[in-house]
Amino acid sequence: MALFEITPDSLVEVSQASFADLKIKERDDLQRLLRTQIDALGDDLYVLAEEFGDWDESNRRIDLLALDKEANLVVIELKRTKDGGHMELQAIRYASMVSTMTLERAVEIHAAFLEKIGQPGAEAEDRILQFLDWESKDDGSFAEDVRIILVSEDFGKELTTAVLWLRDREIDIRCLRLRPYKHDGKTFIDVQQIIPLPEAVEYQVQVREKEQQERRSKTERHTAHIRFWTQLVALARAKDMRHGTRKPGTAHFLTAGSGISGLHYSHVVVKDSAAVNLYLDVGDKQKNKALFDKLEAQKAEIDVRFGEPLFWERLDNKRACRIKHVVSVGGLSSPETEWPNIQKAMIEAMRRLESALGPALEGLKP
Repeated sequence: MALFEITPDSLVEVSQASFADLKIKERDDLQRLLRTQIDALGDDLYVLAEEFGDWDESNRRIDLLALDKEANLVVIELKRTKDGGHMELQAIRYASMVSTMTLERAVEIHAAFLEKIGQPGAEAEDRILQFLDWESKDDGSFAEDVRIILVSEDFGKELTTAVLWLRDREIDIRCLRLRPYKHDGKTFIDVQQIIPLPEAVEYQVQVREKEQQERRSKTERHTAHIRFWTQLVALARAKDMRHGTRKPGTAHFLTAGSGISGLHYSHVVVKDSAAVNLYLDVGDKQKNKALFDKLEAQKAEIDVRFGEPLFWERLDNKRACRIKHVVSVGGLSSPETEWPNIQKAMIEAMRRLESALGPALEGLKP
């Protein structure tokens, strides 16, 4: 996006430059200026250290290490290139290295930083506490998270793709673009946060919270299914029924063969209900409908053997077919103390279903 100067007669485009052409260096210029004017990045930060690299067997150094108002550490990496290089990889390493830092250690490194820039190191602890609005070191939790801010003249597609992927996995990493301009002998820098877009941050937080809730619900549901099926399988095994040999899984159904390929007896449990069924799917829609029709021709006798009418679902808009009975005693969301009653009702319903359909299925065998 171009930058213009407004004059009485026209808009005069301000020439975009590059840090390389302007002979602006990363460490001697950008880093030096930002360490005392970090608010230029548009965030409420406090610089703890510059060129921090206090770890064994590594000569790598964090350009700027800062704190935010929530007492999280912030790794700030600077590049003057037009694609950012591989700075996201460096920053991830640095974030992991400082993730165990204590407040006491932060005070030590900040004292050294203050002395380096000619300020009293003895004030390090008081300055940190003042920034955090803490009265003492025990007022909050320190460094519960580590954030990453990448600062560059521009960013390549590989880097931005990686950053977006990391953000989707709840890593707080951001990209700030510092774009230089030259006009009337003066140098200007346009600072823009490009990932995430500032106006989209709140929406993205809401989406992330929704996704987290959905993942938690899915995990809880899967765990509940495994517990439910484990109990039902044990009950089926005790009664020497076909589902007693099945392995409990995370799905809402538990199947076992009927003796005919493509036809399965299934227990089904969802939030508020349970069911048993014969599921017909030999892989071909016409064959499924033909098999269903042969069984439905015996509907009256089968329903009598079962003891009440079944649901005969030809499902013309789908490939498979289903013959079902709903067990109206509850579902997965019922209190676990009620699960044994639901499972007993399902086992009894499956026994009746197998007895009712057994003779008709024998007639389908070659």
